[in-house]
Amino acid sequence: MASGLNEPIPAHAVHLCVDMQRMFVEDTPWKTPWAERVLPAVVRLCGHRASRTWFTRFIPAQKPGEGAGTWAAYWRRWEAMTLQNLPEQQVDLARPLQAFVPPAQVFDKRTYSPWFDGRLHPLLSRQTDCLVISGAETDVCVLAAVLGAVDLGYRIVMATDALCSSSDESHDASLRLYHQRYAQQVETAATEEILAAWR
Repeated sequence: MASGLNEPIPAHAVHLCVDMQRMFVEDTPWKTPWAERVLPAVVRLCGHRASRTWFTRFIPAQKPGEGAGTWAAYWRRWEAMTLQNLPEQQVDLARPLQAFVPPAQVFDKRTYSPWFDGRLHPLLSRQTDCLVISGAETDVCVLAAVLGAVDLGYRIVMATDALCSSSDESHDASLRLYHQRYAQQVETAATEEILAAWR
């Protein structure tokens, strides 16, 4: 799959790091097996522009059955991951990322998409029209973040080696989707290329 940037990344771009939390990196039912493998690339992106980094955190329901519609069944299925059963610190950012806050900022959400409740876009749109995206999972919360950003008109740069999923097959399929079907709005590139283009 070909990849690359269409043009340099502007200095005012924001790095949106999606849900790189301890509960996806450490030993929980939601552990993403190769999150640790991509963490060094995520750390490099954060270190390059810590003050231009926003971390999202997926906040579980308080208890099983909480939430509207299918979310109630979802949280019954994932009872072990509700806040009443999950150690509080598992919701935190992965340990290597915690040192970037501040100046990096943290945005908490209760759905896959960070855009759903309307709070994030007014904050980010004052800063940028370009997002560099990393995080977990490529085919779930990252996908929701990307599609919402497309609808809102952001230029999107996916850091392909700073994304992870618990499914290799759907990770690869998602990268093909971003590159082939959203090529007008989504660019895919490795962290090294992104850092070289982001001055």
